[in-house]
Amino acid sequence: MSLPDSQSPAADERAGLGDFARRFAGPLRRFFARRLGNEADVADLVQDVFERLSRLDDPGAIQRAESFVFVTAANVLKDHARRGRVRGAGQHEPIEPHAETLPGSEIPPDRVLASRKIAAQLHAALLELPERSRDVIVLRLMEGWKMADVAAALGISTRAAEKHQARALAHLAERLRGWR
Repeated sequence: MSLPDSQSPAADERAGLGDFARRFAGPLRRFFARRLGNEADVADLVQDVFERLSRLDDPGAIQRAESFVFVTAANVLKDHARRGRVRGAGQHEPIEPHAETLPGSEIPPDRVLASRKIAAQLHAALLELPERSRDVIVLRLMEGWKMADVAAALGISTRAAEKHQARALAHLAERLRGWR
């Protein structure tokens, strides 16, 4: 034989949480509003407090409920501040409410996709090169080093570095021949 729903432990727990919500929702809103500059977060933080209370076996059995609720609220506020520091809250530009005010990209999506494909092909072609040739190309073309500096860094002559560059460029041109 089961108990009627109004007498089940789950119903008692829901009733206890409802009592907490009626009693503490307003004071919690004021607590968070005084401590936050962002009104939008207040409702979420109040909800977090009640969510934590819902994890308790019997919230109605709490001694000194007001102290317990506001200590929980202080902990929720600390967690919120910690997450804000990690995420760099306050360091971002707000997004305007209307999407039409945001600048769009001038590059069509098909060009973006084509560029991603060619970048992947270039990456694969670079990985096919011998290590020394790849180092010369990366330092010379991508890092902008002078050929003499590349040669010195790799411990080879300038002429050898030039030969590595020529071979690497020929390989890349062959692998990316159909690109344009």
